[in-house]
Amino acid sequence: LPLLLKATLLRLASGSYRPFYNGFYYNHIMNDNDDGQDKVDYFNGPKLVVETSKDPVYSYNGANVTLPCHYRYEPDMGPKRKIRIKWSKLRDDYTKEQEVMVAIGKTYVAFGDFKGRAHIRQASWHEASLVISDVRLKDDGKYRCEVIDGLEDESDVVDLRLQGIVFPYQPPRGQYRLNFHEAERVCQDQGAILANFNQLFQAWSEGLDWCNAGWLADGTVQYPIRLPRKPCGGVHLAPGIRSYGPRHRHLHRFDAFCFSSALKGEVFYLDRPAGMTLEEAKQSCQDAGAEIARVGQLYSAWKFLGLDRCSAGWLADGSVRYPIATPRANCGPAEPGVRSFGFPSKGRFGVFCYKER
Repeated sequence: LPLLLKATLLRLASGSYRPFYNGFYYNHIMNDNDDGQDKVDYFNGPKLVVETSKDPVYSYNGANVTLPCHYRYEPDMGPKRKIRIKWSKLRDDYTKEQEVMVAIGKTYVAFGDFKGRAHIRQASWHEASLVISDVRLKDDGKYRCEVIDGLEDESDVVDLRLQGIVFPYQPPRGQYRLNFHEAERVCQDQGAILANFNQLFQAWSEGLDWCNAGWLADGTVQYPIRLPRKPCGGVHLAPGIRSYGPRHRHLHRFDAFCFSSALKGEVFYLDRPAGMTLEEAKQSCQDAGAEIARVGQLYSAWKFLGLDRCSAGWLADGSVRYPIATPRANCGPAEPGVRSFGFPSKGRFGVFCYKER
């Protein structure tokens, strides 16, 4: 003890003191030969390591998903210790976190929209995986798994991505009529949410080319261009995502880019020999035990279920559209897609209905 005390005093006096670092620390101790040369003895405390999946975890609307997270000690601590686990959802810029849940042992509390949908899976020692049931569109994003053991606090991030489709949306009033909050509402009305940048980029990489600027979930206004042309930023700019940057959420008006995922039900087509008005179309869907389909549901059925119908039908927003998976004569352009007749004030058409499974 006197030697350790003397060594500590010498170390403080000489300014050679080193703080604790990551659970590993060391001391300078005078050697037994008293020759004036110190030796360094290393004392290894347990180091906490937290690991999640390095690859994104993919899921879809309405599914159950597990975000893997495991922790360990170096060296191994043996039996499981009582630690605190915290899961948070991050913004794309990492500046703000939304608390998902906190757990200590078998006791846990979920927060906000995750109440009743999230819990910790602890199927084995040192597991802290997060299970989310009935996945929702806005669950897409990055999640932080944080493990706290006394003074030790380590974390890692896992990316949850929903399989879905981005579609541009204009209201019946025409182009560039939506402020940010109105854009949020129209996407929700169509069974979707405002797309984020990663979702728009993925859609662009799959072929989306749209020259009208639209709101994204972070309040920026952007648009995807595959074929550069004069009205869309100029012919000399490379293909990519054009950006207006952040815009005023109340004053500025643009279109919207909405994101919808796979469906929990099915979309089907109904028709009459003489067609139907919009109100008759809604009633026909109700008579079939369904509801008139929303735009996001039609896009999802086209992308994920291969819905192909060369007959125009009403949708819930008053638009008339039809999905083509296999292009052919008299069914529009040579590329697959959802064709639109706009918002006709008159006319009689079939109807696309949606029914939960």
